Amino acid sequence: MKITLFDIENWREIGTTLARNKTRTFLTAFGIFWGTAMLAMLLGGADGLERKLRSNFDGFASNSAVLFANRRTISYQGFNKGSLWTLTTTDIENMRLIPGIDAVAATNGAGTMVVSSGRNSTTASVQGVDKDFLKAFLPTINAGRFLNESDLQQKAKVVVIGRNVANSLYPAGNAVGQFINVGGIYYKVVGIASQQAEIQINGEKIDNAVTMPLPTLARAFNQGDAVGGVMITAREGYTPSELKPRIIRTIRANHPIHPDDQQALFFFDVSEQFEMLDNLFMGITLLAMFVGIGTLVAGIIGVGNIMWVIVKERTTEIGIRRAIGATPADIVTQILSEGIALTIVAGTAGIVFAVGVLALAQQLFDIKFQIEFTTAMGILAIFVVLGIAASIIPSLKAMKIKPIEAINDK
Repeated sequence: MKITLFDIENWREIGTTLARNKTRTFLTAFGIFWGTAMLAMLLGGADGLERKLRSNFDGFASNSAVLFANRRTISYQGFNKGSLWTLTTTDIENMRLIPGIDAVAATNGAGTMVVSSGRNSTTASVQGVDKDFLKAFLPTINAGRFLNESDLQQKAKVVVIGRNVANSLYPAGNAVGQFINVGGIYYKVVGIASQQAEIQINGEKIDNAVTMPLPTLARAFNQGDAVGGVMITAREGYTPSELKPRIIRTIRANHPIHPDDQQALFFFDVSEQFEMLDNLFMGITLLAMFVGIGTLVAGIIGVGNIMWVIVKERTTEIGIRRAIGATPADIVTQILSEGIALTIVAGTAGIVFAVGVLALAQQLFDIKFQIEFTTAMGILAIFVVLGIAASIIPSLKAMKIKPIEAINDK
């Protein structure tokens, strides 16, 4: 009597065996189902939350920092506490000489004002950027191009407008190549841009801004050499926090700021936020795996228990099989097949359920909750392997049953 995994009669027998005690089989299968679903939902949910939080920094260089001038908190050299000061283009050039700094992107804003084209108008944040801007922040170019170094050198009257600004001024056509009025001056639109990140530059997202070369902004709005904010990126092997003391010394050398005034210059290390996110979600993933695997193990213990009971109940049947020619390998295959069948069916149902719950959560919370196919198959494979492991001892017990035990069991 030869039993194989691909024998249809074998699988029919498995179904009959598991159906003998429906309540016991259901409870065992539910443990596997819930363990699989729990692990898949936890991993998928953690992955979705991680993508959502990381999207706040999309387009931002991971090894970067943002800095700008704050009010003085200590009086110094005739400047009272609370007085304002500004970064300048001289500070930008000096910072570019610091070893370890890859790029220094200066920005400045002219505030929110009305921009118009023909009969259409809207309000937008007007800002200027310099040549290193795209090294620190990479917006999405929806049409046309972004500003280039030639635009800055020539102080060209060109702008890149945000996606929302373009939709307001040109609802029925392409804005690239058109001219818009900003503060009484006409500028040619060379591109349309947007961003996924929630970070705001000069108080507004690029989607709602008009961006022009920094020298053009300085000349049009009489801002001289003032700079509103700076984004720096560090070279490989350096971090912004390591460069911070040198940056502060460089800036203080050009401005009357008290040496102990730690609040006069705002410094935000973006790389630290990426590191915090990495550590946070590593912990969340480990917690998800711990909880899910704990539930998984409970289900697998159930598989082992039901296999023990099945072997005990079928002592007579197994002894008779041995008597009519079944080999130990045939008996082992039979018992393992039952454990594998229960694990695969319940595990697959759990993954399908988890995918459905994640899809519903995605619709409700507008967060891309999903579990990768390879991850789902990995979870199922782990369950199958553990299910086989849990069935091995009962199957070895069954293999040792001899025909004489069938008589003694009656």
